[in-house]
Amino acid sequence: MADPVAGQIVDIDVSEEMETSFLEYAYSVIYARALPDARDGLKPVQRRIIHQMGEMGLRPERGHVKSSRIVGDVMGKLHPHGDTAIYDALVRLSQDFIMRVPLVDGHGNFGSLDDGPAAPRYTEAKLTAASMAMIAGLEEDVVDFVPNYDNTLTQPEVLPAAFPNLLINGASGIAVGMATNMPPHNPGEVISAARHLIEHPGAELSELMRFVPGPDLPSGGRIIGLAGIRDAYQNGRGSFRTRATVKFENLTARRKGIVVTELPYLVGPEKVIEKVKDMVGAKKLSGIASIDDFSDRKHGLRLVIGIKNGFDPEAVLEELYRLTPMEESFGINNVCLVDGQPRTLGLKELLEVYVAHRLDVVRRRTAFQLRKAQDRLHLVEGLLLAILDIDEVIQLIRTSDDAATARTRLMDVFELTEVQATYILDLQLRRLTKFSRLELEAERDELRERIAHLESILADEAKLRALVSEELGQAAEALDSPRRTALVEGSHKVFASRGKKAGQAELTIADEPCWVLLSTSGRIARTNALSVLPVNGRRVSHDAMRSQVATTSRGMLGAVTNKGRMIKIDVVALPALPPQATRPGLAGGVRIGEFVTLDAGEQVLGLVDPGAEFVLGTAEGVIKRVAGAEAPTNRDSWDVIRLKPKDTVVGLGQLPDIDAAQAVFVASNGQLLTYSAGLVRAQGWGAGGVAGIKLGADARVIAFDLVDPGEDNTVVTIAGGVNFSGDPASSIKLTPLSEFPVKGRATAGVRAHRFLKDETELTLAHTGPSPQAASANGAARRLPEEFGRRDGTGTPLDARIETVGALPHARGADATASEAAAAQAAASAGEPAGASAAEAPTEFGAGTGLPAHAPRATADDLEAEKEAIARARTDDEDAAVIVSRDDDGEVESLF
Repeated sequence: MADPVAGQIVDIDVSEEMETSFLEYAYSVIYARALPDARDGLKPVQRRIIHQMGEMGLRPERGHVKSSRIVGDVMGKLHPHGDTAIYDALVRLSQDFIMRVPLVDGHGNFGSLDDGPAAPRYTEAKLTAASMAMIAGLEEDVVDFVPNYDNTLTQPEVLPAAFPNLLINGASGIAVGMATNMPPHNPGEVISAARHLIEHPGAELSELMRFVPGPDLPSGGRIIGLAGIRDAYQNGRGSFRTRATVKFENLTARRKGIVVTELPYLVGPEKVIEKVKDMVGAKKLSGIASIDDFSDRKHGLRLVIGIKNGFDPEAVLEELYRLTPMEESFGINNVCLVDGQPRTLGLKELLEVYVAHRLDVVRRRTAFQLRKAQDRLHLVEGLLLAILDIDEVIQLIRTSDDAATARTRLMDVFELTEVQATYILDLQLRRLTKFSRLELEAERDELRERIAHLESILADEAKLRALVSEELGQAAEALDSPRRTALVEGSHKVFASRGKKAGQAELTIADEPCWVLLSTSGRIARTNALSVLPVNGRRVSHDAMRSQVATTSRGMLGAVTNKGRMIKIDVVALPALPPQATRPGLAGGVRIGEFVTLDAGEQVLGLVDPGAEFVLGTAEGVIKRVAGAEAPTNRDSWDVIRLKPKDTVVGLGQLPDIDAAQAVFVASNGQLLTYSAGLVRAQGWGAGGVAGIKLGADARVIAFDLVDPGEDNTVVTIAGGVNFSGDPASSIKLTPLSEFPVKGRATAGVRAHRFLKDETELTLAHTGPSPQAASANGAARRLPEEFGRRDGTGTPLDARIETVGALPHARGADATASEAAAAQAAASAGEPAGASAAEAPTEFGAGTGLPAHAPRATADDLEAEKEAIARARTDDEDAAVIVSRDDDGEVESLF
């Protein structure tokens, strides 16, 4: 019997082997599994899914395919791990409640916050337009390719990433000894910050935070306290608390309820319901009568919590925040891979890594396109040489023994390269026409221009950075969406019902000049300074202003209602908006109903300074010039006009020089009357006013405005009615106020709108500079671009317009603050102060197709103002800052 073969036994140190094996495992998990790359914001499995779906041709315009097929292709070709991990990653890329910009378009049950997805054999998927931007240009040598796991295929080491995916969509992952947890952000804000960093590489964090003030969670809600966010943007680590968005409703005649419309990030309604029931059962939470989930795909989240009689709904809400997931904490840990090494990065570092990546991508793409253009030009020039003496070329080829000999003779006779000679031999006879020669000459000229352009980009770093910035701007246009999450600075204890504040809050805010803004949708907020507000940028929700009053942060204003009452408002209680680079929006502001108590049917029409004169008009044609007087100290509200029965106030205005202002009445029968407000004498609080306009039978005043005749004022009129089928008929018209003659007080005026068929009356009117239309809940609406005749008809409405406001104005702005901010911006940009004044500025918007009523400002002014705001000093003393959330939905309560 043969002896058994002796095996080889190697003695090793167990501790050393464990250490080595563990380090290899840890490195594999960190580098190849759990952490995203800072350049494209993707983990390896996510990158492989998107790349393979692109290779499979699953473009947005094509149909969905089974998820099982995608998982199989990814697992078999690129990712040799379990199918469950691949499918989970695919599902996450498609979930819009986790991803701010989903990269996969899922078809079927891809799960929710409370339930998992269906099996991959039941679901289908394809790429979205955003994911196509992530992989755009892969065929142009923009990134390096590496072998797959078995060296049979190649895969991109990183995706080109046309937008900062890591900041926009966030990331989460647990590695060995480290983890990452990054919240999503608003696409437009992040891209704006990246473009600012491209133009100003030395920008400080405070400047970038003017563009990215905080996360923008897909689920909306409100972030309470920004100190942790600043820490995360500075050091890469921090935390913030998110709260559900709620409103109070009367569920029945005797029972009130709390309606939850938005929950904290990654919190589902079932989790809240379960926790509430547990707390009620344990007798830790009282006052809850019922909790029902009425959420659906059409109306979104609607969680209704019934309150027992005898309990204060606000007190119950505070307990819900304290004891349930309606308030949750999110810890930020910005750990990602940079050059293959895990690093913890702040906001600026994340943007710098991405910008450097995009510069490299565009540089490599430009170099690739340059090589291709040069190669093509080389062939075209050779072909043109051959066509010039085509008969000799044909004769030479015919007399050659074989293709190799013909190629050699062509190279010798015509001094061509081997590539050019081969191309001529492969030439089709139809390319020998005269027309083809003209085409080739045109192509040659075009290629030379393109080569010169590409070479100039590679030779000039400024041009390269400008190109990257321009492409980011295009990505922003495609991906930008309104902000969903409101950001609230300071503790929530600063805010209380009806605008009352905690006693210590007022001591933290200095009495400094500021603006108080009221939108047409009823949102109110203040600014941190009295500088000129920007008017440039795309429209956002709640950006149409009804009132803009200059005051101080510890001052007092009056809200005038349609019942003729004035109600005190303490400015210190209002949330403050941080400086912004574009027009302000009040979507994150507080409804004015939280600061004033209104009777049934009573509405706030505008804000005024009670100590200065203002003018108001009523539905029955009365005008009153209210003499400025000190507000009563013993009352929170008082009458500013003695109204007749059934009469109501329809409008008001307050200007620095009322004697030079014009009063404008618009009646329901289409008549408009304008005259000097100096014709009206001032009266005290209790007076009833004087006749303002002579109304026709059954007519009433629908709008009253006080305007500065020195401005470009526009009259907006909307007519309405019902056609034979019962459908609404309406039209809109814009007319310069200068076309209307100035008449005397208490006259009938002139016709401002001729009615079309089925129209019976004017339903809405507004007079003022730079009109901005909106819906009742603050959604932006477009106005016609052309003016109509003074007494002409309107054009049909394409969307319902319910209110019309204006852009922010500069009357009363602090010139010193504005000039200082502009000088600081010029200094930061490296320009001498006053340099722009020496140049002849061009009118911004000239020749760009802007509406005739659009605001006009110089390009230098707008750029200086934008830079001033972007580089404004961070004010850490303000205890209540809200960044507007630009959405079309109403938010009834701040908490």
